[in-house]
Amino acid sequence: MHLHDFWFLLIAVLWIGYFFLEGFDFGIGVLTKVLAKDRKERRVLINTIGPVWDGNEVWLLSAGGATFAAFPDWYATLFSGFYLPLLLILVCLIVRGVAFEYRQKRPEERWQRNWEHAIFWCSLLPAFLWGVAFGNIVRGVPIGPDKNYTGTVLDLLNPYALLGGVVTLVLFTFHGAVFAALKTAGDIRIRARRLATVLGLATAVLALVFLIWTQVHTGNVRSLAAMIVAVVALVAALGMNRLGREGWAFALSGVTIAAAVAMLFLALFPNVMPSSTNPEWSLTAANAASSPYTLKIMTWVAVIMTPLVMAYQAWTYWVFRKRIGTQHIPDPATH
Repeated sequence: MHLHDFWFLLIAVLWIGYFFLEGFDFGIGVLTKVLAKDRKERRVLINTIGPVWDGNEVWLLSAGGATFAAFPDWYATLFSGFYLPLLLILVCLIVRGVAFEYRQKRPEERWQRNWEHAIFWCSLLPAFLWGVAFGNIVRGVPIGPDKNYTGTVLDLLNPYALLGGVVTLVLFTFHGAVFAALKTAGDIRIRARRLATVLGLATAVLALVFLIWTQVHTGNVRSLAAMIVAVVALVAALGMNRLGREGWAFALSGVTIAAAVAMLFLALFPNVMPSSTNPEWSLTAANAASSPYTLKIMTWVAVIMTPLVMAYQAWTYWVFRKRIGTQHIPDPATH
């Protein structure tokens, strides 16, 4: 395996990890307005991800940094062509992080309600925009012979990419509902499980259309195998959720996300950004990569640091593994 192929694979793994972890993060943020009935329940949902949400975003930083170092042409074309949606995502992630920290700084209901609005919208928009972005990457965008993006923002708003955005939004919300059922106690746990069933069925319909469309448009045998895994895992997650096996349901919804993202990367390879203008102008893992020496140094760093980061994050989840409920939340008038 060439080093540029290895780094394509590693970047795919980083994006899979990011969407697996940040997926339920975004889902919980959306559920603060959909599932929670009052301030206490919103606090319960926020507290389920309170200790881990910032660690989940390390995967995004790693994926972006790895793309910048391993595939500078990919990084430059992607961030110049997708400037507006990526800027919106960045702003949302910043505001969302501030909202988590500032919501409880003052006890006034209006203050907390405004930050809760920010959590909701800054979770919903990135969940949708990431699907739009990856849909366009797989579909192909206008790229010229000089590797520069030649389209406009309107070129990104095509039916395939917009469907991808809806799929990631619903899938992440389903993932978040399963996580909420796993991490909460009492009535909110029961309602989260019921809502997960509805969201899972909606995800199954939308995702199946999107994945079949992807397979027909640019798929291969490997992407077909990943699609089958994603569909089977989603059906199994729905079954486990219905049986009240929240741990299994969460693991399987995570497998669904992992397999679906893997399918996109498998359908994309060896391209990293196909050109819809001329296939010969597409960016590939070979022509967009850094020098072999740079990739070699990066590989040694990744081999040493990646296991350490994963071990630390696994330990964090283990420490904060217990369920929480409204009984653990003080009365709003006292905090």
